[in-house]
Amino acid sequence: MPKIRVVVDEDLCIGAASCVTIAPETFQMNEENKAWVLDHGTEPDGHTYERWMEVTDDEKENIILAAQSCPTLAVFIFDEGGTQIFPEM
Repeated sequence: MPKIRVVVDEDLCIGAASCVTIAPETFQMNEENKAWVLDHGTEPDGHTYERWMEVTDDEKENIILAAQSCPTLAVFIFDEGGTQIFPEM
């Protein structure tokens, strides 16, 4: 399975929670109303704004859709080689 790195820029995140609506197994809001990144629904240790995870192609597409839904483009996705795949550069 491919690995991706999902990063939420906490300074850009305004708490719209659209990422949580689309991919609740990957994103959750914390008490500061910022999105944090889960690993397929498992609870992280503390607030994690960045996480590497192995994903299926369907999971990857859903995470990209969640990132695209963010009104401030606060969610960044990188492939295994470190290339930013969203938002496109």
